Amino acid sequence: MIHFVPHVLMVIAFPPLLQGMINRTKAFFGGRQGPPLFQAYYDLWRLLHKGSVVSTTTTCLFRFGPVASLVTTVFAAMLIPMGQPVTPISFTGDLLLFAYVLALGRFFLVLSALDTGSSFEGMGAAREVSFACLAEPTMFFCLLILAKVSGSLRMVELFGGSLSAESGGAGVLVLLVIASWFLLMLAENCRIPFDDPNTHLELTMIHEVIILDHSGPMLALLQLAAAIKQFVFAALVVRLAVPLNFSSAWANWLIFTAAVLGVAVLLGVVESAMARLRMTIVPHVLTAAGVIAGFGFVLLVVF
Repeated sequence: MIHFVPHVLMVIAFPPLLQGMINRTKAFFGGRQGPPLFQAYYDLWRLLHKGSVVSTTTTCLFRFGPVASLVTTVFAAMLIPMGQPVTPISFTGDLLLFAYVLALGRFFLVLSALDTGSSFEGMGAAREVSFACLAEPTMFFCLLILAKVSGSLRMVELFGGSLSAESGGAGVLVLLVIASWFLLMLAENCRIPFDDPNTHLELTMIHEVIILDHSGPMLALLQLAAAIKQFVFAALVVRLAVPLNFSSAWANWLIFTAAVLGVAVLLGVVESAMARLRMTIVPHVLTAAGVIAGFGFVLLVVF
């Protein structure tokens, strides 16, 4: 069990740093100084020491939503490999649990938004669920391709790092999965060009609308859950793109950490170079991600 300690510590302590890297990258390209690198940690600490304002129309679902969101994302992080080819939780078929546990977190978060009785949060919940209907098939296509190529139904084998070294047809399929998964990471974590996590205009928001009524410790849980989810998707991109086959475990962890920070920098570059898409265009891009993954699946079945 001792070799799982770095995994757990990474999941708990590292994710907010990615947001700091993204903000610093965007500030660099914008010619600004930007917030401190560890600003996300300060914000979480500040929110945890604030009180919460709760509407009289809400029930226990409103308070349970942030808790469920955090628990499900942490559980999903326990299923994926990071700097080592083992995970705290692993069994045959855990790829389905990974997809469904993320969907479960979204389900309870949407319920907590609807529990407020706010028309704005209802609009945000409708958008969240509608776009999830396009994003989740893409995820399953990617997982199916990796399952067929690796010959396994375990997340450890799917993202074990050996597939990135493949050549020929398998290498092409992995490249298609990486491209599709990167778009999926942008969509699932509400990043530009799909959404703007820093916007305050309700009519253009997607994810941020459904957490408008949360404050204090509940908002801190939601922000931490969002940071962990972003870290999970970035970690899977790294596991697909970077072979971590060094004999030293510390070398693997060091390369993994640097690569995840590199993905955060890449996200900052994307957000600096692109503008947010119009709401009507977002489904088209999500569909494109699904088409890329679907094309890889067709290649896998035909050839």
